[in-house]
Amino acid sequence: MLRVAFQGEPGAYSEDAAVSFFKEKIETIPFPTFYDVLNSTETGKSDYAVLPVENSLEGSVGESYDVLLTTNLKVVGEIYHRIKHCLIGLQKLEKTDTVYSHPQALGQCRKFIQENHLKPIPTYDTAGSVKILLELGKENISCIASRKAAEIYKVPIIKEGIEDNSNNYTRFLVLAKEKVERTQKDKTSIIFSISHHPGALFNILEKFNASKINLTKIESRPTKATPWEYNFYVDFEGHQNDKNISDAIEKIRSNTIFLKILGSYPRAELS
Repeated sequence: MLRVAFQGEPGAYSEDAAVSFFKEKIETIPFPTFYDVLNSTETGKSDYAVLPVENSLEGSVGESYDVLLTTNLKVVGEIYHRIKHCLIGLQKLEKTDTVYSHPQALGQCRKFIQENHLKPIPTYDTAGSVKILLELGKENISCIASRKAAEIYKVPIIKEGIEDNSNNYTRFLVLAKEKVERTQKDKTSIIFSISHHPGALFNILEKFNASKINLTKIESRPTKATPWEYNFYVDFEGHQNDKNISDAIEKIRSNTIFLKILGSYPRAELS
């Protein structure tokens, strides 16, 4: 049976995404941090790692992009997972004044929280916030997590579907030690950094354009080493072994300080 690592507690959305992606019986293994998730696969404690990288409402998950910089794993797949949030607690909504959850979930339910005058308190995980609720044992508090988390910890759902927009999806990457075979609908992800001078980024983007490569995402993150210098995370259509893409990558490499290919993998469809 495949062993798949995810961040959080049982009932976390990452666990649901893993089950949806593999479409077969798997053993899901929870870890407290994204680093631990990737390390488990690098050291053979799990076969795959699942990592959330961006949400359609709240944007990128910065910590995930930071750990991608350091891992030796390859991206072998992606999935867009529908996120449906529940307000979970021991009392009715009108008797609740505080809500716990992961910062991304709190942000995705910002309108509901404000309209109901709830005090948001960030936690390490959505499903973990249900555990916190039970540990604190206070009736005035609630949390935001999945229906599955409510069922696992046997806590009532106060209200379901509280996200600001029903079109709420999180994109997860699946990583492993080995690459996957090329298909006819691949996507490639890379990271690069460039020197701090006029036109540096334009020179990179111009090479993608000249090679007729369709960029699907570009994200910048601070390098952490030097203030105001950035790593760029870029996704584009095609496989790294396609002639036009391999040629473009080599041209780009000569204009970068650092370049890392995270992997080529079948691109997911938004269902």
